[in-house]
Amino acid sequence: MSFKIHKGKALDALNLTPLIDVVFLLLIFFLVATQFSQDDQQLPIQLPSAKNALPMTVQPEELVVSIGQDGTYMLGGQRLSLQQLEPFLAKAVLDNPVQQTVILRGDKRVEFQSVVSLIDLCNRLKVPSYRITAQDDSKDNATVPAGAQP
Repeated sequence: MSFKIHKGKALDALNLTPLIDVVFLLLIFFLVATQFSQDDQQLPIQLPSAKNALPMTVQPEELVVSIGQDGTYMLGGQRLSLQQLEPFLAKAVLDNPVQQTVILRGDKRVEFQSVVSLIDLCNRLKVPSYRITAQDDSKDNATVPAGAQP
């Protein structure tokens, strides 16, 4: 029993046409995508200003406001009164009027008036979304939303 081995015939069986098509499609895609990114930078312009323009580059961040047992508020590691907290929340809402979220974390022994005062401040400043967090009894150190969005 003998077998004939043909040298150089392996490439004849391999069809490269689909691979070449894919390479050309990728090339066209990258050429078009590069052209679109350059269109924004071709003409040096100065954008007009407007009082009510919304910023395009500010990414919304959740602000976490903690309320201690004694009713003190803490934001970003700073102890603040309710009056001191107001400008921080107002600026955050001004930067992100549609997507700003405030998370309220209150000690379980806190006086309820402190929580209500913070919720009232959020409503007065028209915070689009706020949540009250609580600890889940079934899991240790997990927080779940316990409040609703206004």
